Amino acid sequence: MKKILLVVMLCPVLLQAQRWHVNLFGGFSNYSGDLQSKLFTLDQSYASFSGGAQYDLTPKISVLSNITYAHVGASDVYNKPSLQARNLSFQSNIFEWNVLAEYNFMDITRQRFSPYVFAGLAVFHFNPYAYDTSANKVYLNPLSTEGEGLPQYPDRKPYGLTQLSIPFGGGIKFRISEGVVIAYEISFRKLFTDYLDDVSTWYVDGTTLLNARGPKAVEMAYRGGEVKGGNPTYPPDGTKRGSPNAKDWYYNSGIRVSIAINPGRNDYSRRGSTECPKLP
Repeated sequence: MKKILLVVMLCPVLLQAQRWHVNLFGGFSNYSGDLQSKLFTLDQSYASFSGGAQYDLTPKISVLSNITYAHVGASDVYNKPSLQARNLSFQSNIFEWNVLAEYNFMDITRQRFSPYVFAGLAVFHFNPYAYDTSANKVYLNPLSTEGEGLPQYPDRKPYGLTQLSIPFGGGIKFRISEGVVIAYEISFRKLFTDYLDDVSTWYVDGTTLLNARGPKAVEMAYRGGEVKGGNPTYPPDGTKRGSPNAKDWYYNSGIRVSIAINPGRNDYSRRGSTECPKLP
C-alpha cells in the first residue's frame, strides 16, 4: 500500500520533470550608445554568463527564466574621429533577471536542429564608472555629470541604476543527444534609459557643477584636456555632449547549453500520456 501511495504522489512530478531543463550560457556582451555607435560589433566586447531554468509548454513553446551577468564598456579613443577629442569612457557590470517566452520553428525533440526566437521582460542593475588620470575607479552616477538632480537644471532627473528592459533575440539549436541541446544565439536589450554610459544630453555650466558636486565631477564630465593636443577648456553650458534622442542598448551573443532533467522521459511521442512507473 505504501508503494502504491508513493507512486501516486510521485507520478505527476515525474511526468512534469521531462519538461524541465537547466540552461547555461557563455559568450560576449557589448553595448550601443554614445560611446559605441555600431549596432553590433565585437570591438570592446567583454564576457557574459548566465544560468537558468526552462519549462516546455509544448514541443515548440517554452518559458525560461535566467540570471545574467554581463560587462560593457567603451571609450572615445575608439569612437568616430569627430568624437575622439571628447575623450569620455565608461564601464559597467550588469546583473539581470529575465523571464522569456521562446518559440522553436521545429520540434527539437524530433529534429536535429531548429531556428528559434524569444522575447520577454527583464530587470537589470548597472552602475557606470570610469578611471581618472590616477587610475582610480570613479562611479559616475553620483557626480551628476550632465546636471542630473541639480536645481539649476530641473529637467535633468537623476537616473535609476535598476531599470526594466525588453530582451529579445534568436538563434539556432542543435540536438546532440537525447538530453542535451546546444545553441548559438544573439539577444538584444531594448532599454528605457540613455544613461547606461552616463552620456546623453548637454554639458552644464562648469562652475555650477563644481559648486554642486566638486572638482571630480568637472574632471569626469569633460576630459578633452587629457588628450595630446586636446582642448583643456571646459565647454560652455548647453554644448552638445551626447545624443538624447537615441536610447542605449546592450546585447549578448554566444553558446547556450540546455540540459534536460530526467532525459529518459523527454519523449513527446507520448504527448498527453499519464503513464507512471510500474510497481516492482
